[in-house]
Amino acid sequence: MARSWTRRGEWIETALPAAKIEKETASNPSTVEPAEAQAHEYAVRGEAANPELASAREASIASAKPLPTPQAPAVSAKAAPTPEALAAAALGVPDKLARRLLHAGEVQVRGGRARLRLRPDEALGFEPVWTEDGLEALYEDDFCLVVHKPAGMPVHPDGGAKRLTLANVVAAHYTLNGEACAVHHVHRLDEYTSGPVLYAKGEFARLALDAQMRDKAIGRVYLALAEGKVPRDLRVVDAPIGRDRHHNSRRRVSPGGQEALTRVELVQKLRSGQASLVRLTLETGRTHQIRVHMAHAGYPLIGDTLYGGSDSLLQRQALHGESLRFEHPFTGEKIEVADPLPTDLQSLLDRLT
Repeated sequence: MARSWTRRGEWIETALPAAKIEKETASNPSTVEPAEAQAHEYAVRGEAANPELASAREASIASAKPLPTPQAPAVSAKAAPTPEALAAAALGVPDKLARRLLHAGEVQVRGGRARLRLRPDEALGFEPVWTEDGLEALYEDDFCLVVHKPAGMPVHPDGGAKRLTLANVVAAHYTLNGEACAVHHVHRLDEYTSGPVLYAKGEFARLALDAQMRDKAIGRVYLALAEGKVPRDLRVVDAPIGRDRHHNSRRRVSPGGQEALTRVELVQKLRSGQASLVRLTLETGRTHQIRVHMAHAGYPLIGDTLYGGSDSLLQRQALHGESLRFEHPFTGEKIEVADPLPTDLQSLLDRLT
């Protein structure tokens, strides 16, 4: 059963996992021993190494004269972990964050429950902008937000002309709901690609989800409408991707590029083979990866003029994020979020079927 929690302002309260606490305690026993036992152990070791000392002790016992006991060296005792430290470890708090929370007294244990200050107020980082359509939240809790990104809206500002971005709309959503946390996207989508985008709320979630992204543990599945008859035996495109030195915005398959692998599944042939609906799964996350790989295989996406596609049927690349899978940063639960085809792609699919 997934771990539950209660949000109390900046604090998260949850039941402690007893099995993990016991495991942490067993692996971190206190090394402090009674002084008498340590002195006796030192004396025994000294006599074993020095027979004359043992003989002298026996003579002293026979004559009832006390013999001074050798002084034991200073013992450095390693203190046992506190209940708060054990709780932080059992709940999976990263070491650096755990040290800061423990130092500030922001981990509290009462019986079998723990309270952690995992959601201190943060600056949004982006100007909130409210739009007529608002934000379509596909999944949300105290740690994560998954939203639908429409085609034509960049995920974040690019340093050029001031434009509306998804970051501005998410900032407005947080403000409207009283969420004082930084707007932090875990991954991105191209400006004219639609689909789900994952945001992390607070440092704890940021650390956990960014680590999943680095470890390629976040699953991303896409649907695309490609030109031509994609063969069923086209299952994988494994070709490195690098910059195109002749075009700043383009990428290309290049022997000196970064490793890139895309899995391909033919879903449906359209218009007697003039187009194909394909499902694509990313094993890596290179810029324009799906677009580059499909064009390289000879099946550019409909509407993708940058990579050889025609825009006679659609004015943007026919690419959409179908689903997103990740592990919840706090509970460890497997989360899968689906995002249905937007109107423009569904309409084009209906026309081509």
